[in-house]
Amino acid sequence: QVQPVESGGGLVQAGGSLRLSCAASGRTLSATTMAWFRRAPGKEREFVAAIRPGGAITFYADSVKGRFAISRDSAKDTVYLQMNSLKPEDTAVYYCAAGARRGPSEPLYNYWGTGTQVTVSS
Repeated sequence: QVQPVESGGGLVQAGGSLRLSCAASGRTLSATTMAWFRRAPGKEREFVAAIRPGGAITFYADSVKGRFAISRDSAKDTVYLQMNSLKPEDTAVYYCAAGARRGPSEPLYNYWGTGTQVTVSS
């Protein structure tokens, strides 16, 4: 069993940056595809970014390309989401997911964290 645990959310002004972290209790994350999803108020959960084991292959939603970067540190068994040039529309609860059962952008992951709130003020 893997339990992802997110951290790093908070309140930031538009144009600012935040870095989210995802560690896991239980089994290691190193052999699994990891992803970030988000859910804004009144909206469906949407894919943000994903990273394959090893970290060389990444995927991004068009809305965050060029602003967000996903990475993983095998030594710390942690996945990160560096978010730059944040916009008010990035405001959402961000969820870390582990173990893709289908494509990396589909919300069909085996394990989910409880989420961390990111609020971007204008």
